[in-house]
Formats: sequence, structure tokens, C-alpha cells
Amino acid sequence: MSELTALTIAEAREALARKDFSALELADSYLAAIDAANPVLNAYVAVTPEKARAMARGSDARIAAGEAGTLEGIPLGIKDLFATEGVHTQACSHILDKFEPRYESTVTANLWTDGAVMLGKLNMDEFAMGSSNETSHYGPVINPWRRKDSNLDLVPGGSSGGSAAATAAHLCAGATATDTGGSIRQPAAFTGTVGIKPTYGRCSRWGTVAFASSLDQAGPIARDVRDAAILLRSMASSDPKDTTSVDHEVPDYEAAVGRSLKGLRIGIPKEYRIDGMPAEIEEVWQRGIAWMRDAGAEIVDVSLPHTKYALPAYYIVAPAEASSNLARYDGVRYGLRVPGKDVAEMYENTRAAGFGREVKRRIMIGTYVLSAGYYDAYYIRAQKVRTLIKRDFETVFADGIDALLTPATPSAAFGIADEDLASDPVKMYLNDIFTVTVNMAGLPGIAVPAGLSGEGTPLGLQLIGRPFDEETLFAAGAVIERAAGRFQPKKWW
Repeated sequence: MSELTALTIAEAREALARKDFSALELADSYLAAIDAANPVLNAYVAVTPEKARAMARGSDARIAAGEAGTLEGIPLGIKDLFATEGVHTQACSHILDKFEPRYESTVTANLWTDGAVMLGKLNMDEFAMGSSNETSHYGPVINPWRRKDSNLDLVPGGSSGGSAAATAAHLCAGATATDTGGSIRQPAAFTGTVGIKPTYGRCSRWGTVAFASSLDQAGPIARDVRDAAILLRSMASSDPKDTTSVDHEVPDYEAAVGRSLKGLRIGIPKEYRIDGMPAEIEEVWQRGIAWMRDAGAEIVDVSLPHTKYALPAYYIVAPAEASSNLARYDGVRYGLRVPGKDVAEMYENTRAAGFGREVKRRIMIGTYVLSAGYYDAYYIRAQKVRTLIKRDFETVFADGIDALLTPATPSAAFGIADEDLASDPVKMYLNDIFTVTVNMAGLPGIAVPAGLSGEGTPLGLQLIGRPFDEETLFAAGAVIERAAGRFQPKKWW
């Protein structure tokens, strides 16, 4: 980790404005770090040095002319789910082999407009389906954190594992990510980074490869709360190209960092105390409660009675939408094509070869729950449960609760190819138990590092907010960050 790559976005932005170094020098420092670490960590699936240097030179020219944007010269990694014009965009799937779009996603276009520099495309679970970044066609990402006195490779979480690992290992200043059931917050918790899933509709989904359209939402992963606030302000926008994008003013999130919590009411949902939860998760939760109280917030016990139904309902709704969205990948217009004796066989051969095991599993689940005779029994019932989950949150917020504090994950990072999890997909799905409710209700949620496990790996806390009140999450998240301190892995790669 060089001196330049150790800087946060806020620190680098100020140093660039002072001309302590150039944007090109900063980009080169990150590219050197990627060259050295990526063969081990596998965080990037495509690196774009020429593009990065060209964008950095443009940033230097704008800084010299006094025309710097809010992210001028800041090097970022982009999750492989976001369309980047002329650059590898495959959702880390074999079925999108060699796909390079001729358009830019709205989120990345917003970042480039504000002066950010693209370092490359980040690894992820295939089509964002996974909680460990082990389903990628390009192989698993390795978490830069390791347990004490152990060389065991750990997962970085998923699906935004590349985004989290690259940010934690200082292979980018920050990264874009997406969250369908916890895919920003869970990897952030596993890597000691900050990740926020904003309110559904806050960031445009246009140009982002769809997994489950009513659940997917883009957001940033960053090294601290301030950096996450800086990135989200640039990523968020109203977009006429996305009918789910909300025409809502984007506030100055950075201004909320450091705001007082006095007078706020923080809810503690009893349903998040699950059977078998490790004692260290409960302990870090209790510390978080104490930090909120010490900051002047009132702590209130609340109930979200339908929480226990969230995970099974999610794993009906999300695969159903995935089954529909992924029907477009057929080998006809772009990506992989495996020949057959006729069109039908070509479809079958292409999809059989192109999709990985987990994606096939979810397509089959989704197709089943949408089929005649099962639609009402499964999909419609799951949507009714979703309404009840949303109503639980609305009731709590109507009672004057400003935000909820919960654990981010039920454990610290686990080992790659963990036999217990690999043999039982349901156990893997349980990693999302604290996060899926937020997506089902369309609410904002942030994961902030809150301590280390007994094995020396990161543990995170989650804050859940009212719709479009990400500012309160940044204010409360900053309190956790100040109390817990910042964490970074010891370099071994």
C-alpha cells in the first residue's frame, strides 16, 4: 500500500486541489498496486490502464484550469454489473463472453461527469447471485483479511466481493457496487469497509445488468463513512431512462457526516436476535447500542414481526424476477453462442454452457414459482409477505423511530470452499438474513465496521433508515466509525 493509495477519497481530493501530486501520479500508484496484488486477490477481471491514464490527464487539465469536479482525479473500480462503453461488461458470466457495450450506465456516467477515473472492472458473483463471490466465471475473490495465525483464504462476501476486497486492499479509492439482498452491506462487513444500499429509486438502474428488478439498487463501497457519502452524491440522480428512478433532490450527504444524534430515536428490533448467533455478534451489537446512547440518541426496543418470513419470501421473489430477466441471454444477439441443429437446440446449448450452477439453480426456482399452478401459491404469497414486511417498517417509523440498528451479518468472513456451506445452498443463503428485509421494503441501509472478531477479522453493524433519509444513516454511521476506529488488513499479498 503506497502513500498515495493509502489516502481516502476526501484526503486525495484535497491533496489534488493543493497540487501535492497529479491525478496521473495517483492513477499510476493504483495501477501499480493492482499489478502487484491482483494475481493473488483476483479482485479485478479487467484492468484499463490506458483509459485510466487518459482520464487522469483530463482531470489534471481541469484541475489546472480551476474546473475540477467533485471527484476530479479520484481512481475508482467498477463492479462488472455496470455497462462501461467499449469495456468488458459481463456480469462475471460466461454467457456474456466478450460483450463490450456501446453505451454507459447512468451511475458510471455520473461519476465520469464529476471527474472520477476508471481503473477497471471488478469481480463479482455471476449475475450478482451469491454471498461469497465464489460463483464468478473468473474464480473467487480472496479477502485481504486473514484470521490470526492462519493462511486460510477467506471470502470477501458477495455479490460485490471484488468491490469490497479492492477497496479494503487499496486497489481503488472506492468502488461501485449493487445490492439485491445484501450484496453491498455483507461484503463491506466482511472486509472492514463501509457500504451503503440507498433507497430503491435513489440511483438509476439504467445500464446495470438486472438480477431482480424490484430489488436491485446501486451504491458505493468505500473506506470510511465520509467517502461513501461523497460517492453516493455523485452516483445518485433522477433518470428519465429508468422508470423506477425517483425524482427526488440529492442532498449533500457529506454534510451529514458529523451531525449530532441528539434527539434521534434508534430502534433495536428484537427479531434480529436469532438462534445460534455467535456471542461476538451480540457483543458488537451491544457496543453499538452504547455508542448510539452516548451520542445522545434514545434507544427504543421495537418489533418487526414479519422478519422471520423475509428470507423465504426473498428467495421466491428474487429468483422469479431473475428467471424473467435472464431469459434474454440466448446466444442470438451478443455473448456466447454454442451451435445446435436448430434454434431451440442452440438456445439450450448456449444457456447450459453459459450459466453457472448457482444461476441455473435460481432460474429453475424462479421458473417453477412462476409456472401455472404454483404462481398463486408461491409468488403471489411472497409478494403479500413483502407488503407485510414493508408495513412493519412503516409502523415503526410512524412511531417516531429515526433509524434501526442491527448486526450486518450473522458471522465474520468464512473460508473459501467451506464444505458445510458448499454442500447446502440454504446455509449460504442464511448469510443474507439481516439484510434482505431492507431490499424487500426498498429502504436505505448502511454497513459500518464496528470491531474485530476473536479471530481478528472485521465485524459490521447495520443501520436501516427511513425512505430517502440516507443522511441520518451517514450521521449515525460516523458515530460508530469514530467509536470503533478504522480497520485495515495487514498486508500479506
